Amino acid sequence: MSVRLSDIVAYLDDYLRITEVLDDPRALNGLQVESSGEVSKITAAVDACLATIESSIGAQGDLLLVHHGLFWRGLEPITGRHWQRMSRLLASDIALYAAHLPLDCHPEVGNNAILARELGLADPEPFGELHGTPIGLHGVLDLHRDQLVSFLRTVLGVEPRLIATGPERVSRVGIVSGAAGSMIRDAKDAGLDTFVTGEGAHHTYFDAEEWGLNVIYAGHYATETVGVKALAEHVGKRFGIPWEFLEHPTGL
Repeated sequence: MSVRLSDIVAYLDDYLRITEVLDDPRALNGLQVESSGEVSKITAAVDACLATIESSIGAQGDLLLVHHGLFWRGLEPITGRHWQRMSRLLASDIALYAAHLPLDCHPEVGNNAILARELGLADPEPFGELHGTPIGLHGVLDLHRDQLVSFLRTVLGVEPRLIATGPERVSRVGIVSGAAGSMIRDAKDAGLDTFVTGEGAHHTYFDAEEWGLNVIYAGHYATETVGVKALAEHVGKRFGIPWEFLEHPTGL
């Protein structure tokens, strides 16, 4: 069975609110590379890199859904590795669709919504803005911080890095996937005692320490696998076509 690419793209644009969610202009959310028009299998990955493109070719995918698209370096000639990525997609007739902040903040298949549900976060509310878009969630969670680390280890399959400079018993937790270490101040201002994100800079240790928060870095890549998997599953079920997640972890 195959489905028209235009039908899937129209659905994704509406479902993810592609034109409504403000983002970095380099994200170029939506369809980035078009194909001849038919999709019989979806592949999904965190990043549109050469390795995941090659994996999509090997998996016989027709549409590659990613969180990080092709154009984060901005304008550049179609030469070198940029040409390699583009040429492999075009030669293999694979369409590429990217959703950055629209996926982070989505209430059903978003990275943060899924992590909040997996962790049992109660009374979730929007938290943390980027480009004017609330992208994360905070809520109530009553357990020892080591248990929270253990839950994240199980859910994401990585070893989280805990900055244990807040209370041992957590009660108000914020979640923003990816590289949101700069939002520790937002966590403090929101009255949170624990903040979960992917990664942060060296100095964020002192932010956590001096403001008395626990910070858990669970990996930029790992915290952003959950949304694109859920999105691919959702679209696959809706259109009755198979999907596959392409692992290419960075360890970061």
